[in-house]
Amino acid sequence: MPVRITGLVVDHLAALLARVLRFDGPADAVMSRYFKTHAKLGQRDRALIAEAAFHALRHLATLKWVMQPALPASAPRLAALVTLARQHGIAALDSRALGGDERAVRNALALDLASVPGAVRAEVPLWLFQRITAQYHDAEALLAALAEPAPLDLRVNRLKAERDAVLAELRATLAAEPTPYSPDGIRLREKPALTRWPVYKEGRVEVQDEGSQLIARLVAPKRGEMVVDFCAGAGGKTLALGSLMRSTGRLYAFDVNAKRLSGLGPRLKRSGLSNVFPAAIAGENDARVRRLAHKIDRVLVDAPCSGSGTWRRNPDLKWRFDEDELARVNATQANLLRAASRLVKPGGRLVYATCSLLAVENQEVVEAFLRENPEFEAVPVAEVLRGQGVAIDHAERFAPWFVMLPHLHHTDGFFAAVLQRR
Repeated sequence: MPVRITGLVVDHLAALLARVLRFDGPADAVMSRYFKTHAKLGQRDRALIAEAAFHALRHLATLKWVMQPALPASAPRLAALVTLARQHGIAALDSRALGGDERAVRNALALDLASVPGAVRAEVPLWLFQRITAQYHDAEALLAALAEPAPLDLRVNRLKAERDAVLAELRATLAAEPTPYSPDGIRLREKPALTRWPVYKEGRVEVQDEGSQLIARLVAPKRGEMVVDFCAGAGGKTLALGSLMRSTGRLYAFDVNAKRLSGLGPRLKRSGLSNVFPAAIAGENDARVRRLAHKIDRVLVDAPCSGSGTWRRNPDLKWRFDEDELARVNATQANLLRAASRLVKPGGRLVYATCSLLAVENQEVVEAFLRENPEFEAVPVAEVLRGQGVAIDHAERFAPWFVMLPHLHHTDGFFAAVLQRR
């Protein structure tokens, strides 16, 4: 059935873009607040507006190019019309919604983008385009994949369910398939209101990208061990680790952001785990951290980063992040890795992970750490995953590191290194 775009949708999209394009906070949070203050909007209109807002963010560089001399932030209604026309075709727009802007919209759609600068065509800021194209020989395919929407990945909680049973339940109403690499993953092409579904409310599944699920498997925690998730955040990887430990041993979930860590509470309750101990810490030298020095079997450092691997889900990040922020977060990554390493006992393992595409946040951080800390050595990730019956395509290209990319693996972009104290 053809989509019909009303003036109501255009007006609300313009108002939302005027807020989102300020880039003074995460786009999904801005959208959530907007829809809460416009509760009377129907579900169909909300979906159209949200999808269009994310489309505008994913394709902001070319949107700016075709709108010249106007700017999307200062002409949000025209930006809304051009975005909707790029998505659905100009015929989908109600003539009253187009109003006096029809000519400007048609002119924007008629522009040939084949000869625009590479960074514009790739939909990224120039500095990021230069770094990514210097690092990846298949950068064009990578950047194209990052400009597409992501599917919805779920992780089955093995304490409460088996993947085949959950798949069968979901397939009654959705297009669901097992993820190709993670033994616990399910991929949905649709995005239902999952939080209302019994399978979610009962704690049988959690939302988690397949690449993130595999990072938990790289930690490879064993039953009864002492494990630390050093930057737990809202606890996605913590829950995956707890499930792999079958709720035995002790799993500490540390984070400096108490508000973010509080998001783990409801998820932990649904999961059925009893071995997780969340703690908001003052910093890497907190007394609770120092007490665990040289006592921990496995430590995960899911370091703060540029988030460049998540652009499919968070396209605003590429426009909100700059080189100054990269330098700041880079220093934090090195400090966190150094601090977390003090927890690892002899023979224990440390896993450093990011959702970044940039070598400066990944390989270079780990290589600098290994030069300074010869008591640690890198363990080939393929070897760790092979022990769990998991094999990843293109693993040899990135060995000994763990790298997953959207154009190669259909996941978000991830990096990880497994380091063992000799």
